[in-house]
Amino acid sequence: MSGLPVELSYAHDPTGEVTPADRDDLSNRLNGAFAAGDIDMENYQTRLNALFQATKRGELVPVMQGLPAQYSTSLPVLGGDQPARPGELEPIGPAPKGLVLAGVGAGILMVVLIVLVAILL
Repeated sequence: MSGLPVELSYAHDPTGEVTPADRDDLSNRLNGAFAAGDIDMENYQTRLNALFQATKRGELVPVMQGLPAQYSTSLPVLGGDQPARPGELEPIGPAPKGLVLAGVGAGILMVVLIVLVAILL
């Protein structure tokens, strides 16, 4: 897996509304951490209470602090003109048409040069 921890999305959008998917994801992670012995019963209950009382995404940051990191499997942004905010990942789009044409042109030029060298030798 590559990319940045999923937790960054909560810190980068602290005023966004908590979604049911956010709650499901974090409750599953808390359940896993408790089952693995990473957090004790009191810590688990405190975090669950905070999770279900939260209304803004920024309130979820303390809920996940100290849990094992979870990473996104999305492809990283490679260009500076992508719509993603810093720390977020966006899929890479197709190659620009001009770049594809330049590659094809370079290939044809190489074939022509090889043929010319073969004829002249």
